[in-house]
Amino acid sequence: MSSWNAATPYNELPKLPPVANVETVETLKLAIEARASLAAMNEAARSMTNASVLINAIPLLEAQASSEVENIVTTTDELFMHANDESSASPATREALRYRTALFEGFQMVERRGIITTNTARDICSIIKLHTIDLRTGGGTYIGDPATRTPIYTPPEGYAVIDEKLSDWELFVNSGQGYDPLVRMAIAHYQFEAIHPFDDGNGRTGRVLNVLMLVAAGLLDFPVLYLSRFIIKNKNEYYRRLLGVTAEGAWTEWVGYMLEAVRETADSTLRKIEAIRELQNEMKHEIGDALASGGHVGLLDVLFEQPYCRIVNVMDACHVSRPTATRWLTALLDKGVLQDFRAGRERIFINTRFMELLVEDGQEAADETLF
Repeated sequence: MSSWNAATPYNELPKLPPVANVETVETLKLAIEARASLAAMNEAARSMTNASVLINAIPLLEAQASSEVENIVTTTDELFMHANDESSASPATREALRYRTALFEGFQMVERRGIITTNTARDICSIIKLHTIDLRTGGGTYIGDPATRTPIYTPPEGYAVIDEKLSDWELFVNSGQGYDPLVRMAIAHYQFEAIHPFDDGNGRTGRVLNVLMLVAAGLLDFPVLYLSRFIIKNKNEYYRRLLGVTAEGAWTEWVGYMLEAVRETADSTLRKIEAIRELQNEMKHEIGDALASGGHVGLLDVLFEQPYCRIVNVMDACHVSRPTATRWLTALLDKGVLQDFRAGRERIFINTRFMELLVEDGQEAADETLF
Protein backbone atom coordinates (compact mmCIF):
# COMPACT_ATOMS: atom_id res chain seq x y z
CA MET A 1 0.00 0.00 0.00
CA SER A 2 1.18 3.56 -0.67
CA SER A 3 1.36 4.55 3.04
CA TRP A 4 3.34 1.46 4.04
CA ASN A 5 7.09 1.20 4.43
CA ALA A 6 8.67 -1.93 5.90
CA ALA A 7 11.00 0.03 8.18
CA THR A 8 8.37 2.49 9.47
CA PRO A 9 5.74 1.72 12.16
CA TYR A 10 2.52 1.02 10.28
CA ASN A 11 0.35 3.41 12.30
CA GLU A 12 -1.80 3.92 9.21
CA LEU A 13 -2.89 0.27 9.19
CA PRO A 14 -6.42 0.55 7.74
CA LYS A 15 -9.45 -0.22 9.86
CA LEU A 16 -11.67 -3.19 9.17
CA PRO A 17 -13.53 -4.21 7.10
CA PRO A 18 -11.20 -4.15 4.08
CA VAL A 19 -12.03 -1.70 1.35
CA ALA A 20 -11.45 -4.40 -1.26
CA ASN A 21 -14.13 -6.90 -2.24
CA VAL A 22 -12.88 -9.95 -0.36
CA GLU A 23 -15.89 -12.21 -0.85
CA THR A 24 -15.49 -12.91 -4.55
CA VAL A 25 -17.30 -15.80 -6.21
CA GLU A 26 -14.18 -17.93 -5.90
CA THR A 27 -13.70 -17.01 -2.23
CA LEU A 28 -17.30 -17.87 -1.37
CA LYS A 29 -16.95 -21.19 -3.20
CA LEU A 30 -13.88 -21.99 -1.08
CA ALA A 31 -15.77 -20.90 2.04
CA ILE A 32 -18.66 -23.25 1.27
CA GLU A 33 -16.26 -26.17 0.80
CA ALA A 34 -14.40 -25.34 4.01
CA ARG A 35 -17.63 -25.01 6.01
CA ALA A 36 -18.87 -28.36 4.72
CA SER A 37 -15.64 -30.04 5.81
CA LEU A 38 -15.74 -28.27 9.17
CA ALA A 39 -19.38 -29.27 9.74
CA ALA A 40 -18.62 -32.92 8.97
CA MET A 41 -15.67 -32.91 11.36
CA ASN A 42 -17.65 -31.15 14.09
CA GLU A 43 -20.52 -33.63 13.80
CA ALA A 44 -18.10 -36.56 14.02
CA ALA A 45 -16.50 -35.05 17.12
CA ARG A 46 -19.91 -34.52 18.75
CA SER A 47 -20.95 -38.10 18.04
CA MET A 48 -17.92 -39.63 19.75
CA THR A 49 -18.85 -41.67 22.81
CA ASN A 50 -16.09 -39.97 24.77
CA ALA A 51 -15.35 -36.53 23.32
CA SER A 52 -12.51 -36.02 25.80
CA VAL A 53 -10.42 -38.28 23.53
CA LEU A 54 -10.21 -35.35 21.10
CA ILE A 55 -10.45 -32.55 23.66
CA ASN A 56 -7.35 -33.86 25.43
CA ALA A 57 -5.29 -34.99 22.45
CA ILE A 58 -5.81 -32.50 19.61
CA PRO A 59 -5.08 -29.35 21.66
CA LEU A 60 -1.76 -30.89 22.68
CA LEU A 61 -0.84 -31.45 19.04
CA GLU A 62 -1.94 -27.89 18.31
CA ALA A 63 0.19 -26.66 21.20
CA GLN A 64 3.24 -28.50 19.89
CA ALA A 65 2.81 -27.22 16.33
CA SER A 66 1.92 -23.65 17.29
CA SER A 67 4.96 -23.48 19.54
CA GLU A 68 7.12 -24.89 16.76
CA VAL A 69 6.04 -21.98 14.53
CA GLU A 70 7.74 -19.78 17.13
CA ASN A 71 10.85 -22.02 17.15
CA ILE A 72 10.00 -23.37 20.60
CA VAL A 73 11.01 -26.96 20.05
CA THR A 74 9.45 -29.77 22.04
CA THR A 75 8.24 -33.20 20.99
CA THR A 76 4.78 -34.71 21.08
CA ASP A 77 6.22 -37.49 23.26
CA GLU A 78 7.30 -34.97 25.87
CA LEU A 79 3.98 -33.14 25.73
CA PHE A 80 1.83 -36.22 26.21
CA MET A 81 4.11 -37.65 28.87
CA HIS A 82 3.90 -34.44 30.93
CA ALA A 83 0.32 -33.49 30.03
CA ASN A 84 -0.98 -34.14 33.54
CA ASP A 85 2.17 -33.32 35.50
CA GLU A 86 4.61 -30.79 34.07
CA SER A 87 6.79 -30.52 37.17
CA SER A 88 9.68 -32.42 35.54
CA ALA A 89 9.09 -31.16 32.00
CA SER A 90 11.62 -29.09 30.06
CA PRO A 91 11.06 -25.31 29.79
CA ALA A 92 10.04 -25.67 26.13
CA THR A 93 7.51 -28.36 27.01
CA ARG A 94 6.07 -26.27 29.83
CA GLU A 95 5.72 -23.31 27.48
CA ALA A 96 3.91 -25.45 24.90
CA LEU A 97 1.62 -26.84 27.60
CA ARG A 98 0.68 -23.27 28.51
CA TYR A 99 -0.61 -22.89 24.96
CA ARG A 100 -3.00 -25.78 25.62
CA THR A 101 -4.05 -24.15 28.90
CA ALA A 102 -4.65 -20.85 27.08
CA LEU A 103 -6.77 -22.64 24.47
CA PHE A 104 -8.92 -24.30 27.16
CA GLU A 105 -9.25 -21.10 29.19
CA GLY A 106 -10.14 -19.12 26.07
CA PHE A 107 -12.76 -21.72 25.14
CA GLN A 108 -14.36 -21.32 28.56
CA MET A 109 -14.26 -17.52 28.25
CA VAL A 110 -16.14 -17.69 24.95
CA GLU A 111 -18.68 -20.14 26.36
CA ARG A 112 -19.34 -17.79 29.30
CA ARG A 113 -19.35 -14.47 27.43
CA GLY A 114 -20.31 -15.42 23.89
CA ILE A 115 -17.93 -12.79 22.49
CA ILE A 116 -14.20 -12.25 21.99
CA THR A 117 -12.70 -9.05 23.36
CA THR A 118 -9.35 -7.34 23.65
CA ASN A 119 -9.28 -8.63 27.22
CA THR A 120 -9.70 -12.16 25.86
CA ALA A 121 -6.53 -11.62 23.82
CA ARG A 122 -4.70 -10.16 26.82
CA ASP A 123 -5.74 -13.05 29.05
CA ILE A 124 -4.68 -15.67 26.50
CA CYS A 125 -1.29 -14.07 25.97
CA SER A 126 -0.81 -13.73 29.74
CA ILE A 127 -1.40 -17.47 30.19
CA ILE A 128 1.02 -18.31 27.39
CA LYS A 129 3.74 -16.03 28.77
CA LEU A 130 3.03 -16.82 32.45
CA HIS A 131 2.79 -13.18 33.52
CA THR A 132 0.31 -10.34 33.07
CA ILE A 133 0.51 -8.90 29.58
CA ASP A 134 -0.56 -5.46 28.43
CA LEU A 135 -0.27 -3.66 25.12
CA ARG A 136 3.13 -2.62 23.82
CA THR A 137 4.23 0.82 24.95
CA GLY A 138 7.67 1.24 23.40
CA GLY A 139 9.18 1.04 19.96
CA GLY A 140 11.84 -1.20 18.57
CA THR A 141 9.67 -4.15 17.52
CA TYR A 142 11.63 -5.88 14.76
CA ILE A 143 10.15 -8.29 12.23
CA GLY A 144 12.51 -9.23 9.47
CA ASP A 145 15.36 -11.35 8.19
CA PRO A 146 17.44 -12.45 11.21
CA ALA A 147 20.57 -12.89 9.06
CA THR A 148 20.61 -9.60 7.12
CA ARG A 149 18.61 -7.56 9.68
CA THR A 150 16.52 -6.27 6.80
CA PRO A 151 13.09 -5.21 8.10
CA ILE A 152 10.11 -6.92 6.51
CA TYR A 153 7.35 -5.30 8.54
CA THR A 154 7.16 -2.83 11.43
CA PRO A 155 3.86 -2.92 13.36
CA PRO A 156 2.08 0.14 14.74
CA GLU A 157 3.64 1.87 17.75
CA GLY A 158 2.19 3.77 20.70
CA TYR A 159 -0.19 2.46 23.35
CA ALA A 160 -3.10 4.67 22.25
CA VAL A 161 -2.65 3.72 18.58
CA ILE A 162 -2.51 0.00 19.34
CA ASP A 163 -5.48 0.23 21.72
CA GLU A 164 -7.59 1.99 19.10
CA LYS A 165 -6.74 -0.55 16.41
CA LEU A 166 -7.40 -3.47 18.73
CA SER A 167 -10.79 -1.97 19.71
CA ASP A 168 -11.66 -1.76 16.01
CA TRP A 169 -10.53 -5.39 15.60
CA GLU A 170 -12.82 -6.43 18.50
CA LEU A 171 -15.79 -4.65 16.90
CA PHE A 172 -15.21 -6.45 13.61
CA VAL A 173 -14.74 -9.87 15.23
CA ASN A 174 -18.07 -9.63 17.05
CA SER A 175 -20.22 -7.71 14.57
CA GLY A 176 -19.51 -9.85 11.52
CA GLN A 177 -20.56 -7.07 9.15
CA GLY A 178 -22.13 -9.63 6.84
CA TYR A 179 -19.02 -11.71 6.19
CA ASP A 180 -19.02 -15.49 6.17
CA PRO A 181 -17.63 -16.53 9.59
CA LEU A 182 -14.62 -18.28 8.04
CA VAL A 183 -13.80 -15.24 5.91
CA ARG A 184 -14.22 -13.03 8.96
CA MET A 185 -11.81 -15.22 10.92
CA ALA A 186 -9.19 -14.95 8.15
CA ILE A 187 -9.53 -11.16 7.94
CA ALA A 188 -9.39 -10.78 11.72
CA HIS A 189 -6.33 -13.01 11.98
CA TYR A 190 -4.40 -10.85 9.53
CA GLN A 191 -5.39 -7.70 11.40
CA PHE A 192 -4.39 -9.07 14.80
CA GLU A 193 -0.98 -10.16 13.53
CA ALA A 194 -0.51 -6.82 11.75
CA ILE A 195 -1.36 -4.89 14.93
CA HIS A 196 1.06 -7.14 16.83
CA PRO A 197 -0.27 -5.75 20.11
CA PHE A 198 2.05 -7.47 22.60
CA ASP A 199 5.80 -7.55 23.08
CA ASP A 200 5.77 -11.35 22.67
CA GLY A 201 3.30 -14.19 22.13
CA ASN A 202 1.33 -12.56 19.31
CA GLY A 203 1.52 -15.52 16.94
CA ARG A 204 0.37 -18.09 19.46
CA THR A 205 -2.33 -15.79 20.81
CA GLY A 206 -3.60 -15.18 17.29
CA ARG A 207 -3.76 -18.89 16.55
CA VAL A 208 -5.77 -19.53 19.73
CA LEU A 209 -8.12 -16.71 18.72
CA ASN A 210 -8.69 -18.36 15.32
CA VAL A 211 -10.23 -21.41 16.98
CA LEU A 212 -12.21 -19.29 19.44
CA MET A 213 -13.73 -17.23 16.62
CA LEU A 214 -15.08 -20.42 15.07
CA VAL A 215 -16.42 -21.53 18.45
CA ALA A 216 -18.12 -18.15 18.95
CA ALA A 217 -19.64 -18.40 15.46
CA GLY A 218 -21.18 -21.80 16.31
CA LEU A 219 -19.03 -23.69 13.80
CA LEU A 220 -17.08 -25.65 16.43
CA ASP A 221 -18.39 -27.30 19.58
CA PHE A 222 -14.91 -28.15 20.89
CA PRO A 223 -11.49 -26.49 20.34
CA VAL A 224 -10.18 -29.33 18.19
CA LEU A 225 -9.26 -27.71 14.87
CA TYR A 226 -5.53 -28.29 14.48
CA LEU A 227 -4.67 -25.36 12.13
CA SER A 228 -1.05 -24.96 13.20
CA ARG A 229 -0.06 -28.19 11.43
CA PHE A 230 -1.15 -26.66 8.10
CA ILE A 231 0.74 -23.45 8.90
CA ILE A 232 3.90 -25.39 9.77
CA LYS A 233 3.64 -27.32 6.50
CA ASN A 234 3.07 -24.12 4.50
CA LYS A 235 4.86 -21.61 6.70
CA ASN A 236 6.68 -19.66 4.01
CA GLU A 237 3.42 -19.17 2.14
CA TYR A 238 1.69 -18.15 5.38
CA TYR A 239 4.09 -15.26 5.90
CA ARG A 240 4.14 -14.38 2.21
CA ARG A 241 0.33 -14.13 2.14
CA LEU A 242 0.28 -12.02 5.31
CA LEU A 243 2.82 -9.62 3.84
CA GLY A 244 0.90 -9.61 0.56
CA VAL A 245 -2.09 -8.03 2.28
CA THR A 246 0.10 -5.33 3.82
CA ALA A 247 2.17 -4.54 0.73
CA GLU A 248 -0.35 -5.11 -2.06
CA GLY A 249 -3.81 -5.39 -0.51
CA ALA A 250 -3.89 -9.06 -1.64
CA TRP A 251 -6.85 -10.00 0.56
CA THR A 252 -8.39 -12.70 -1.62
CA GLU A 253 -5.11 -14.65 -1.78
CA TRP A 254 -4.73 -14.49 2.00
CA VAL A 255 -8.33 -15.48 2.70
CA GLY A 256 -8.06 -18.32 0.19
CA TYR A 257 -5.00 -19.62 2.02
CA MET A 258 -6.83 -19.63 5.36
CA LEU A 259 -9.93 -21.26 3.90
CA GLU A 260 -7.77 -24.03 2.47
CA ALA A 261 -6.17 -24.40 5.90
CA VAL A 262 -9.59 -24.92 7.47
CA ARG A 263 -10.77 -27.34 4.79
CA GLU A 264 -7.64 -29.49 4.75
CA THR A 265 -7.37 -29.54 8.54
CA ALA A 266 -11.03 -30.46 9.02
CA ASP A 267 -10.77 -33.27 6.46
CA SER A 268 -7.62 -34.57 8.14
CA THR A 269 -9.21 -34.44 11.58
CA LEU A 270 -12.30 -36.25 10.32
CA ARG A 271 -10.12 -39.08 9.01
CA LYS A 272 -8.34 -39.13 12.38
CA ILE A 273 -11.65 -39.41 14.24
CA GLU A 274 -12.72 -42.35 12.06
CA ALA A 275 -9.37 -44.07 12.64
CA ILE A 276 -9.66 -43.52 16.39
CA ARG A 277 -13.08 -45.15 16.39
CA GLU A 278 -11.73 -48.17 14.56
CA LEU A 279 -8.82 -48.48 16.97
CA GLN A 280 -11.13 -48.13 19.98
CA ASN A 281 -13.30 -51.00 18.72
CA GLU A 282 -10.21 -53.12 18.13
CA MET A 283 -8.79 -52.44 21.57
CA LYS A 284 -12.15 -53.00 23.24
CA HIS A 285 -12.01 -56.63 22.08
CA GLU A 286 -8.34 -56.91 23.05
CA ILE A 287 -9.07 -55.67 26.56
CA GLY A 288 -11.94 -58.14 26.85
CA ASP A 289 -9.65 -61.01 25.85
CA ALA A 290 -6.83 -59.94 28.17
CA LEU A 291 -9.07 -59.28 31.18
CA ALA A 292 -11.53 -62.13 30.95
CA SER A 293 -12.71 -61.54 34.51
CA GLY A 294 -14.42 -58.29 33.45
CA GLY A 295 -15.11 -55.33 35.70
CA HIS A 296 -12.84 -53.01 33.73
CA VAL A 297 -15.46 -50.32 33.04
CA GLY A 298 -13.80 -47.07 32.00
CA LEU A 299 -10.41 -48.57 31.20
CA LEU A 300 -10.78 -48.03 27.45
CA ASP A 301 -11.56 -44.37 28.02
CA VAL A 302 -8.44 -43.94 30.15
CA LEU A 303 -6.24 -45.42 27.44
CA PHE A 304 -7.61 -42.99 24.85
CA GLU A 305 -7.84 -39.80 26.88
CA GLN A 306 -4.03 -39.70 26.77
CA PRO A 307 -1.60 -42.03 24.94
CA TYR A 308 0.51 -42.08 28.12
CA CYS A 309 -1.10 -43.72 31.15
CA ARG A 310 -0.01 -44.08 34.76
CA ILE A 311 -1.34 -46.57 37.28
CA VAL A 312 -2.90 -43.74 39.28
CA ASN A 313 -4.89 -42.64 36.20
CA VAL A 314 -6.59 -46.05 36.08
CA MET A 315 -7.15 -46.03 39.84
CA ASP A 316 -8.85 -42.61 39.73
CA ALA A 317 -10.94 -43.15 36.60
CA CYS A 318 -12.02 -46.72 37.27
CA HIS A 319 -12.25 -46.46 41.08
CA VAL A 320 -10.07 -49.51 41.67
CA SER A 321 -7.15 -50.30 43.95
CA ARG A 322 -3.50 -50.00 42.91
CA PRO A 323 -3.06 -53.81 42.71
CA THR A 324 -6.10 -54.10 40.41
CA ALA A 325 -4.98 -51.23 38.17
CA THR A 326 -1.46 -52.70 38.02
CA ARG A 327 -2.80 -56.13 37.15
CA TRP A 328 -4.95 -54.76 34.33
CA LEU A 329 -2.15 -52.74 32.75
CA THR A 330 0.37 -55.55 33.13
CA ALA A 331 -2.03 -57.97 31.41
CA LEU A 332 -2.37 -55.57 28.48
CA LEU A 333 1.40 -55.17 28.40
CA ASP A 334 1.86 -58.95 28.27
CA LYS A 335 -0.59 -59.19 25.35
CA GLY A 336 1.26 -56.49 23.42
CA VAL A 337 -1.66 -54.08 23.62
CA LEU A 338 0.47 -51.51 25.48
CA GLN A 339 4.16 -50.76 25.93
CA ASP A 340 5.81 -49.32 29.02
CA PHE A 341 8.93 -47.59 30.29
CA ARG A 342 10.28 -46.29 33.57
CA ALA A 343 10.52 -42.58 34.36
CA GLY A 344 12.38 -42.51 37.66
CA ARG A 345 10.33 -44.56 40.12
CA GLU A 346 7.21 -44.28 37.97
CA ARG A 347 5.99 -46.83 35.45
CA ILE A 348 4.33 -45.33 32.37
CA PHE A 349 2.23 -47.30 29.89
CA ILE A 350 1.89 -46.19 26.28
CA ASN A 351 -0.98 -46.76 23.88
CA THR A 352 1.49 -46.77 20.98
CA ARG A 353 -1.04 -47.33 18.22
CA PHE A 354 -3.06 -44.34 19.41
CA MET A 355 0.07 -42.21 19.61
CA GLU A 356 1.12 -43.18 16.09
CA LEU A 357 -2.37 -42.40 14.81
CA LEU A 358 -2.32 -38.93 16.37
CA VAL A 359 1.03 -37.89 14.91
CA GLU A 360 0.97 -39.75 11.60
CA ASP A 361 0.42 -36.64 9.46
CA GLY A 362 3.90 -35.32 10.22
CA GLN A 363 5.01 -31.72 10.16
CA GLU A 364 7.54 -29.73 8.21
CA ALA A 365 9.32 -26.81 9.85
CA ALA A 366 10.27 -23.82 7.73
CA ASP A 367 13.49 -21.87 8.11
CA GLU A 368 12.23 -18.52 9.37
CA THR A 369 9.78 -17.12 11.89
CA LEU A 370 8.65 -13.57 11.17
CA PHE A 371 5.60 -12.98 13.34
